[in-house]
Amino acid sequence: MRMLHTMLRVGDLDRSLAFYTDVLGMQLLRRKDYPSGRFTLAFVGYGDEKDNTVLELTHNWDTQSYELGDGYGHIALGVEDIYSTCAGIAGKGGRVVREPGPMKHGSTVIAFVEDPDGYKVELIALSSRSASV
Repeated sequence: MRMLHTMLRVGDLDRSLAFYTDVLGMQLLRRKDYPSGRFTLAFVGYGDEKDNTVLELTHNWDTQSYELGDGYGHIALGVEDIYSTCAGIAGKGGRVVREPGPMKHGSTVIAFVEDPDGYKVELIALSSRSASV
C-alpha cells in the first residue's frame, strides 16, 4: 500500500489552484468537472501521481466556503532553503503565519503558510529534519 492523495474542499477553485501552483510551485496534474454531481476535482503536486502523493482539491459548485474542521492539522512540504522559500511565498502574495524557526521541543526548522481557504501548510527544512519529526 501507499498513500495516494490528501483531499481538501475549497470554496474558490481558481483561487486555490493559483495558490498551490503559482505560490507553492505545484503542477496541475489533472482536473475534471462532474456536472451531474455539481463538483470539480483538481489534483496538484510535485510529480506524477504514479510516483508521488498529491493533493486533491474538491470544489462543490454550490458551496463558497467551509468551516475548518477541528481535526484537520496541516499538509507538510519539505524544502531545501526554508528562509528563501518563505520569502518567495510572501513575495507572491502568500501568507506566512509562522516564520521559520525551530519547532517547540525540538530542533527541526519549520514554518507555516496559509492557503486562501485558511488551511495550514507546514514547511520543513530538509537539512534540519530529524527522525523524531
